[in-house]
Amino acid sequence: MSTPTSPADLYRHSLRLLLDKNIAGWVDLWTEDGIMEFPFAPPGWPERLEGKEAIAAYMRHYPGHIDLHDFPDLRIHQTTDPATIVVEMRGVGRLVQTDAPFDMTYIAVVTVRHGRIASYRDYWNPLAVLEPGTDFTRSSR
Repeated sequence: MSTPTSPADLYRHSLRLLLDKNIAGWVDLWTEDGIMEFPFAPPGWPERLEGKEAIAAYMRHYPGHIDLHDFPDLRIHQTTDPATIVVEMRGVGRLVQTDAPFDMTYIAVVTVRHGRIASYRDYWNPLAVLEPGTDFTRSSR
């Protein structure tokens, strides 16, 4: 399957890859110099990842900690910049370690360049990582 090139289609495709636990495929959607930012990151969690390699390392253990089942309430908003979208969604599933439910609301600002994700600002709720089993990043906390 060819990679979708519109930002909205690319983002929807990225969510399918996450649900399939295809982290390598998800990382392949990024530009080599992609930047992922977490403006609300709690202490000990990364605030900025620079480059595809850093993003891959960050996401490597994600499926072993959070088992995503769905992204309900997905809303993708176009902006005045055709390469940038604003996404509202929920990620639901379970925490693998504790089998507790996982339900996180996200807002993301995503910019695509040449059919790849170049920038992703992820505004997630840092209070959710206080739950046991959420630290897939191997942070210092």
